[in-house]
Amino acid sequence: MNLDHIRSFCHSLPFVSEEFPFNQTTLVFKVGGKMFVLVDIYQAERITLKSSPSEVEELTERYEWITRGFHMNKTHWLTLDLSSLHASQSMVENLMLTSYNLVYQGLTKKTRQELENR
Repeated sequence: MNLDHIRSFCHSLPFVSEEFPFNQTTLVFKVGGKMFVLVDIYQAERITLKSSPSEVEELTERYEWITRGFHMNKTHWLTLDLSSLHASQSMVENLMLTSYNLVYQGLTKKTRQELENR
């Protein structure tokens, strides 16, 4: 999975925007102004995404290529090493979708309505 695929997948989801809020290399995908995927444009083999605390615990124990979020809250964020031979595209896409859904559902009702009424 490369940067183009990550970008294409993220933009296939409703109301997604992208920006570089931290520096010129960390691309951040947001919904409703909230981050759900971070990727370095020069090292796209690692992505960081939001997850539930129980899923963070389970996935980091089960898979060597999944670690607690790099430079993020270790309880709610995961970093995936996509260069691992064990990182399947479908699992990564499912985790990105889960991240999106967690963030979207966490938006205020007002923000969700504003997005849906655009």
